[in-house]
Amino acid sequence: MATLVIDRSNIEVKSDGAALAVYEAGERRGSVPLKLLDRVVLQGTIRLDTGVLTRLAEAGVPTMLLGGRSSRRMATLLGPAHRDASVRLAQCQCALDASWCDTWSRRLILGKTRGQLKLLRAALAERPDARKPLFDAIGSIEGALRSIANGPDLPAASVRGVEGACAAAYFRGLAALFADSLGFHGRNRRPPRDPVNAALSLAYTLLHFDAVRACHAAGLDPLIGFYHRPAHGRESLACDLIEPLRPRADAWIWSMFRDRTLRAESFSMDKGACLLGKAGREAFYSSYESFAMLPRRWLRRQCAALAGALREKGEPLLDEAETEEAES
Repeated sequence: MATLVIDRSNIEVKSDGAALAVYEAGERRGSVPLKLLDRVVLQGTIRLDTGVLTRLAEAGVPTMLLGGRSSRRMATLLGPAHRDASVRLAQCQCALDASWCDTWSRRLILGKTRGQLKLLRAALAERPDARKPLFDAIGSIEGALRSIANGPDLPAASVRGVEGACAAAYFRGLAALFADSLGFHGRNRRPPRDPVNAALSLAYTLLHFDAVRACHAAGLDPLIGFYHRPAHGRESLACDLIEPLRPRADAWIWSMFRDRTLRAESFSMDKGACLLGKAGREAFYSSYESFAMLPRRWLRRQCAALAGALREKGEPLLDEAETEEAES
C-alpha cells in the first residue's frame, strides 16, 4: 500500500473506474489503482472530479486536503465510520471521569518526556560542542520526570505544568543542535517563522492526520480527548496520541537538516511565514513515508488497545513499552 501525494499546481484528478487519473494542463499523466492506495495528500490548487472523493471514501482511503503554501486550512475525508457506538459512549463517559483522565495524562506525558530525554542524550554523545545547553536541558527534564514518576495521583493540571516546563527546557536544548543560520531558538507556529519550525509544523500536521485516521478506524471519536480537553474544532484525542511521538518527529527533522536534505535555501519567507519550497517538499514527503512506518503502527495498536479498554471499562492504556518502540 502507498501514499499518493499531489503537490503541484494546475493538476486535475478524475475518477477512472477503480483508479484515479491525473491530468496536467489537460493531458493525462498517469493513473493509480485505488486498491494500491493507503492514503492521499493533496496540497495547493488541484481540481477534483466530484466522483473522486466519493470513490476514495467508498474505498476507505483517507484523504488530507491542505491549503496553498501560505494557508493553514486543512480538511480530512475519512470514509465510512466504525459501527460500534458503544466505544464512543464509553469514551464520553471516561472523558468526564477525572481519575481516568489523570491516569491517562500522567502516562502520556511520561512517554513524551522519556522520548525527549532519549533524543537529548543521543545528541549529547554526537554533539560535544553543544554539551552545556544539552546537559542543562537533560537535568531540567530529569527533575520534572521524577515528579511525574513519583506522583501516581498527580492531577492533569499539575501534569500540564510539568509538561510545559519540560517543553521549555527541551526546546532550549534542541535549538543548540541546529545551525545559527536557521534562526531556530524555540517553538513558534501559526505561522512558523523559521525553517526548523516550518518543518516541525508540517511533520506534526501529518502525524495528526495519521492519529485521526487511527482513531476513526478503531471506532474512537478523535474529538474527545482525555489530556487535551474537548474544544471546538479540535481533534483532542488525536492531539493526545501524537504527544509521545513528537520527540521521534523532532529527531527525524534534525536528521533532515543534519544531512542537508533540508537546508535554509529550501525555504522562503512570505508575509512573516516561513514556507517550504517545491524541491524541499518533495524530499520531505518522500522521507516522511519511511519515518512514519513505526508511528503509524504504534497509533493503530494504541487505538485498538484503547477501544478495547473502553469496551471493558478497564484502566486507561498507554503502553510505555510500545511508546519506547515507536521512538526507537
